[in-house]
Amino acid sequence: MATYIWFDADMMHVRLADGRELAVPLEWFPKLRTATDAQRKNWRLIGKGIGIHWEEIDEDISVAGLLKSK
Repeated sequence: MATYIWFDADMMHVRLADGRELAVPLEWFPKLRTATDAQRKNWRLIGKGIGIHWEEIDEDISVAGLLKSK
């Protein structure tokens, strides 16, 4: 389950409840890649952290999907 999300110039970082941190390229997510910094920061956890939702850009990402892509 995710607990926190942040971005740098090219990557999305996801901190998991067990202490692991994932870093995935923004290239994988066109809506996030083209979003403004303010839009990227406007996220919320869904399903107690099993997913991440960005209302303004209509994007949902599951933690399970991120873990499978590693």
